[in-house]
Amino acid sequence: MSMASDLSLTDLDFFVTGDPHPIWAELRASDPVHWTERKGKSGFWSVTKHDDVLTVYRDPMQFSSEGGITLGIDEPPDPNEPKRNFGMRQMMILTDPPRHTRMRQLVNRRFTPRALAPHEPHIRAITTEILDAIAQRGECDLVVDVAAKLPTAVICEMLGVPREDWDLMFTFGNMSLGSEDPEYQLEGSARKTAAQGQQNVFNYFMAMITDRRKNPAEDLVSALTHGEVEGDKLTDLEILFNCFLLILGGQETTRNAISGGVDALIANPEQRARLIADRALMPTAIEEILRWTSPITHIMRTAMRDVELRGRTIRKGDRVLLWNASANRDEEVFPEPYRFDIERQPNNHVAFGYGEHFCLGANLARVELRVMLDELLRRLPDMTTAGPMERLRSNLLAGIKHLPVRFTPQRAAA
Repeated sequence: MSMASDLSLTDLDFFVTGDPHPIWAELRASDPVHWTERKGKSGFWSVTKHDDVLTVYRDPMQFSSEGGITLGIDEPPDPNEPKRNFGMRQMMILTDPPRHTRMRQLVNRRFTPRALAPHEPHIRAITTEILDAIAQRGECDLVVDVAAKLPTAVICEMLGVPREDWDLMFTFGNMSLGSEDPEYQLEGSARKTAAQGQQNVFNYFMAMITDRRKNPAEDLVSALTHGEVEGDKLTDLEILFNCFLLILGGQETTRNAISGGVDALIANPEQRARLIADRALMPTAIEEILRWTSPITHIMRTAMRDVELRGRTIRKGDRVLLWNASANRDEEVFPEPYRFDIERQPNNHVAFGYGEHFCLGANLARVELRVMLDELLRRLPDMTTAGPMERLRSNLLAGIKHLPVRFTPQRAAA
């Protein structure tokens, strides 16, 4: 493994312009549990094979989420800035079982297929409205005008955020998760941008929590505010961190799966034609889009004690990066992994993680993907790219910021 390849995995600019897949392929073949030393920063292990990624996901007591789930912002801290609280042990995704399991139970039932089924007509109505706004134009930015709009609308409604504030949530989400990207930065600082994004979300939801204490509603903020874990209500900070998690998780990943999925269908016209001709292929197509796009590129864990993995000794306290995007191209699990195949079966991808921390919103993401693809293929079947895709400067999210597309203009839906 060359030093240059090592650096590429933490070089965010490389994730904008380069292709990390050859690096992951090399690691899977020659050094599947690979140590990267970093000057002046803590090193980390890269786990790149599907089997090993599952091993780590399956063992939350050995590989903890409480030390953070990503390497963190790649710029030195500003001594004048207040120390940021990242939500360790307060945000669901940053807690280990059993507390994690109990926290999840407060909102879990809202995300089951049965609970989501009645929402589908409404999700379709929102989708129709989104497509009506662009259909006559014959061109748009697929990300900003289409893909981002649906997940933002749906998660905002589930949380109880009124319509006039949806665009605000989109902006706060970009600041929080796109903080390393100059397009979303305040004063050129990732750290300031992320801190301000989080602060904006907290200020917004604090007002909502205060209101829901007095006037509970049928929304997720009320469920978190009035629910109990081990006989205790969540603290304000715990509620805020979980609202933050839901608003970000609900927006970002599905947005990227829709954008990347449409891009893959445009790039593989024979696959798109098959899907247009036979909607029964939609369930396997959606799983292939999730495998192909891997919206969360990596997730981090921290070793709680010394442990062997594939003959390497991971020491207590070491950071372990699970490269979901690499696991989803593992040749031993996915025959012809670089072929986009909407009929691929089985398709045991890890796009939603695995085990205790399996994505809470996975069912919702699938419904949104299905409805949006269904409507896009029906109404704008000849959509094609009209300019270069712009990727997010991140090795955490496989983010797409802009994707210009054009299509034959259509009238608004009757």
